[in-house]
Amino acid sequence: MKYALAVYGASGTGQSSLTALSFARALLACGHEIIRVFFYQEGVHNASSLVSPPQDEVNLPEQWQKLITEQGIDAVVCIAAALRRGVVNTEEAERYELSGSNLREGYDLSGLGQLLEATIEADRLVTFGD
Repeated sequence: MKYALAVYGASGTGQSSLTALSFARALLACGHEIIRVFFYQEGVHNASSLVSPPQDEVNLPEQWQKLITEQGIDAVVCIAAALRRGVVNTEEAERYELSGSNLREGYDLSGLGQLLEATIEADRLVTFGD
């Protein structure tokens, strides 16, 4: 079965990001396919390379990136939500004359159309949010 995931919560602000990550791992372990993970609202912080949780906590952005990279999952970050929260790639940093970018490798900035497309292509859309 093909799944699309929408993650609305950030690490450190509730359980939704951790629950989504655990669910994604379980899906893959059962042989399902994840066609896209879409990070929206506070969930865009999961794609930031500047998040640095305490050493005794799980580094969810790092864990998400590892899963996305190892499994070749399409990871999309809502561009409007990301810009509003200071998560930018190199192109957007240049456009807005910012001092640098912080979008982790393996993620793409794009619009809500990518969530709609994933919803159409997937058998199931599962949303995780606080």
